Amino acid sequence: MTNALFICTQNRLRSPTAEHVFASWRGVETDSAGLGADADIALSPEQLAWADIVFVMEKTHKARLSTRFRQHLNGKRVICLDIPDEYEYMQPELVRLLESKAGRFLRRG
Repeated sequence: MTNALFICTQNRLRSPTAEHVFASWRGVETDSAGLGADADIALSPEQLAWADIVFVMEKTHKARLSTRFRQHLNGKRVICLDIPDEYEYMQPELVRLLESKAGRFLRRG
């Protein structure tokens, strides 16, 4: 089982879409959170401890994650997907981007 954590700013569009898309993949457990002060679900150290692999949507997220949660990363693999904040929740183009960019790091059973 691979625990995949998806992070964006507000946890409203990109990361919840990724959580939903990959939740149906066998062998993958998913969660999502946001780094912004107004995130629907704010990232917690417990989520990072749970995760085997962490996906961020933008380079700024990776930098903010490293600054604010460095002590909780413990050498975890953090992958930047380079997906800008210009998609709606479950927009087909976003789903395709997520599957092509993050899917290769997750086993689809």
